[in-house]
Amino acid sequence: MTIETIDRASLVNEADATANRAAAALGELQRADGHWVFELEADATIPAEYVLLKHYLGEPRDAEIERKIGNYLRRIQSPSHHGWGLFHGGSFDVSASVKAYFALKMIGDPVDAPHMVQARAAIHKAGGAAAVNVFTRIQLALFDCADWKTVPTLPVDLILLPRWFPVHLSKMSYWARTVIVPLLVLAAKKPVARNLSGVRVDELYTHKRAPLESRAAGTKRAWTAFFGGVDMVLKAAEPLWPKRTRRRAIRACLSFVTERLNGEDGLGAIYPAMANSVMMLDCLGCPADDRMRMIARESVERLLVIKDDEAYCQPCVSPVWDTALAAHAMLEAGGDEAEARAMAGLAWLKPLQVLDVKGDWAEEKPDVRPGGWAFQYNNAHYPDLDDTAVVVMAMDRAKDLATLSPSPSGEGLGWGRAANRTMGAETTSPPPAPPLKGRGEDYAESIARGVEWTVGLQSKDGGWGAFDADNSYHYLNNIPFADHGALLDPPTSDVTARVVSMLAQLGETDSPRMKAALAFLEKEQMADGSWFGRWGVNYIYGTWSVLCALNAAGLDAKHPMMRKGADWLLHIQNLDGGWGEDCESYALDYKGYTPAPSTASQTGWALLALMAAGKVDHPAVERGVRHLIATQAADGLWGQEKYTGGGFPRVFYLRYHGYPAYFPLWAVARYRNLKRSNAGRPAFGM
Repeated sequence: MTIETIDRASLVNEADATANRAAAALGELQRADGHWVFELEADATIPAEYVLLKHYLGEPRDAEIERKIGNYLRRIQSPSHHGWGLFHGGSFDVSASVKAYFALKMIGDPVDAPHMVQARAAIHKAGGAAAVNVFTRIQLALFDCADWKTVPTLPVDLILLPRWFPVHLSKMSYWARTVIVPLLVLAAKKPVARNLSGVRVDELYTHKRAPLESRAAGTKRAWTAFFGGVDMVLKAAEPLWPKRTRRRAIRACLSFVTERLNGEDGLGAIYPAMANSVMMLDCLGCPADDRMRMIARESVERLLVIKDDEAYCQPCVSPVWDTALAAHAMLEAGGDEAEARAMAGLAWLKPLQVLDVKGDWAEEKPDVRPGGWAFQYNNAHYPDLDDTAVVVMAMDRAKDLATLSPSPSGEGLGWGRAANRTMGAETTSPPPAPPLKGRGEDYAESIARGVEWTVGLQSKDGGWGAFDADNSYHYLNNIPFADHGALLDPPTSDVTARVVSMLAQLGETDSPRMKAALAFLEKEQMADGSWFGRWGVNYIYGTWSVLCALNAAGLDAKHPMMRKGADWLLHIQNLDGGWGEDCESYALDYKGYTPAPSTASQTGWALLALMAAGKVDHPAVERGVRHLIATQAADGLWGQEKYTGGGFPRVFYLRYHGYPAYFPLWAVARYRNLKRSNAGRPAFGM
């Protein structure tokens, strides 16, 4: 009997068995202290930049690490266009390809090797190294392989400008802020890499000029021309700028970085900022054995994923996100062991709440008390609203189990408290969870502070961004430096939906702020019924987020927003029963959904969304569940090479290795639960 011929009553039992296998497999991946953390993979850019960083600093070569990174870069080189894309199977990207080529040449790959010849030809066809984006131009300039004149001016004095000034760091996103501040120093000092190997990539140039091409949405010709003129003036005036002012600005940049250096977790806890901070300290004369610089340098090393024959560098780590989502999936799976593991994860999360640091978000909301969670192990200046809402919902869902939960110290379960953060270094799973017992956690205060901080950062338009309130200065996307289109952190449908889900799950459905948020979501709905997914790929992710929120807020399945969103998902289901969407859906000329192969995580999102919209008995949901049952691997999980995580649309995408572990489990377990309980819709915010 095949999956397709199983009758509906037996399908629920098959879903139960599938969920139980998946929960057991996910439990085996839990760390000994109770948290989950999975690999977070980007494109060739970050591992290539890691290689270049070591050579920039003139550090002793690590032949084994270079060999493994070289193997990784060669494996992900496209067999069709011979360069490197921004995601698995993605089209050619000249900036990623130039960096990957440079890193491979630095590692020692001969320029006449077939893969290098092919990559070079592809780069030339795309305009050569002159056609790269701003950040790649800076990388080349640091190695004296490009003229700083090709880089848009970054006046270090920017850090001294008053907050009311139209171009100010506080008007930029957190990630832009942390990346740019050390770059201001590098642009002012213009240091040259030690580059002891003497490797250059002059052969990548075609001797033709190439203008910067912006990937920002909604740019305006007049604004672009204005800021282009400002850049020309700044370039002409740069040699005349007072040296005393420049020294004061450099000290201000150093102070900014030092305050936010974040220990072994690094500046902003993201690779570009961390690497830039190390190069900034180096060019300011900070010796390699200085403790601050050593810790900053170590933060970069902690991002490495080292395997038997390959290695790569992650853009950051995702333990809070992974643990919170895995806890939700385990609570949905149910049973003593799964619930015990979820409670251990929540106990690990509780002390990571940021209660004592007013981060950069306080520039806009100074009267709000801190209370959020960051994405990474530690990033106290930059907690985010998405993580906070997801953690709060998990804690609220678990509160009825709290009296039967593991104790804060893990008594009776064998979980310790010290996290081992090194990817792949500690894979021993926690001991099998015994029946729940011991002293429970009280999450009431954690939930209250999380909600207080979150609602305090609501933007004027009713929505929520990821890290800041009202970070919507869209004219800044027209400055030459903003060619990546990710300078801002405006409110988005997915984050707003997550906060709506949280508030509704806690019982708030008719407040003024909830009405404003729902109005925001109604305004953001696309004509086809979908919602844009800023932090996940893409409209499937956004639509899942919003339909869950609308259900939690009490909207009926017949409400136009619910009906149109569900109909869109039903319309795009693949013939195999799953759902898929490509990263190309972020294209500026997007004209509607384009079919893509099914993935485990996107199928999970679509199923959770449709069940939230009251479609648990719909044949499409049944087909989707059958698809997940049929595609479950022997280890109890699901495979997925496709990138379904959002970084920066059109510029940077993510492969969350945990997504095919917990989202399909969550969806299949929810289907089983709803069918067995005869409930029409989920009772939770997610």
